[in-house]
Amino acid sequence: MYTSNFLQYLQFEKRYSKHTVQSYKTDLDQFYSFLSTTYNLESVQQVTHSIIRSWIVKLLEQNISPRSINRKMATLKSYFKFLIREDMVKKNPMIKVVSLKNAKKLPEFVDQESIHTLFDQIEFEDSFEGLRDKLVLELLYATGIRRAEIIGLTNLSVDEKNCTIKVLGKRNKERLIPYNSPLNDLIKIYIENRDNSIEVNTTDANSPLLVTNKGKTLYPKLVYRIVNKYLSLITTLSKRSPHILRHTFATHLLNNGADINAIKELLGHANLAATQVYTHNTIDKLKDVYKQAHPRAT
Repeated sequence: MYTSNFLQYLQFEKRYSKHTVQSYKTDLDQFYSFLSTTYNLESVQQVTHSIIRSWIVKLLEQNISPRSINRKMATLKSYFKFLIREDMVKKNPMIKVVSLKNAKKLPEFVDQESIHTLFDQIEFEDSFEGLRDKLVLELLYATGIRRAEIIGLTNLSVDEKNCTIKVLGKRNKERLIPYNSPLNDLIKIYIENRDNSIEVNTTDANSPLLVTNKGKTLYPKLVYRIVNKYLSLITTLSKRSPHILRHTFATHLLNNGADINAIKELLGHANLAATQVYTHNTIDKLKDVYKQAHPRAT
């Protein structure tokens, strides 16, 4: 019951996305399963900081990364804060729980030459799916939007006249992202092809922009398969997910002189710290510039 109330609070009061709420639910389900199997506990009132720490130890033994564990701890912090507020528990066991130290991991990205190869030399299938796949890749790289955000795009999201798209990001925050003329032309061609070859509702402006060959909204696994398929042709990176193109978008902008605050707004980051991780990827370029420009660099 407590979990259900908490999830409703996240969905309707905090207005978190379905994806975020599901992540919280998964974390809590895992925690309650641990309480039941390890301590034979059913009541959250019996939870202590020692029990929570033992869960952390078990997660570490399962080779769960510190970052993932900290996310689960953040879930518990929010959960117990809610329970205290609702007078469902008297003491907060999370007060004595300290977050794990994260090893700083720089975001991977595709180099610019490989991106040019992807869009200028790779041949996409001469079909609706081929055209859609190319648009998915172009949108991800040209705008840096997340996988959930590209799935959420509707016909109304696109302003072809001003070359902007309206994106609904985390915590239902809207932002406008500009895009270039070639992408605008591709969007027009795609929409015309979609409306002529796929059974979709062309009268509803809120219907999904990107669809399957059956006219249904794209789903996360399909977007991942599209990106993975084509990135595997041009890069040896171990990770070839949609988020890699988001990293690539941000890194290429920084490498080409874009202001970091502007990139922050384009990415929809809540604070600058989340964006600054991309500055580390430019250090090799800065070293090259220094060696070439400084009289005593050699």
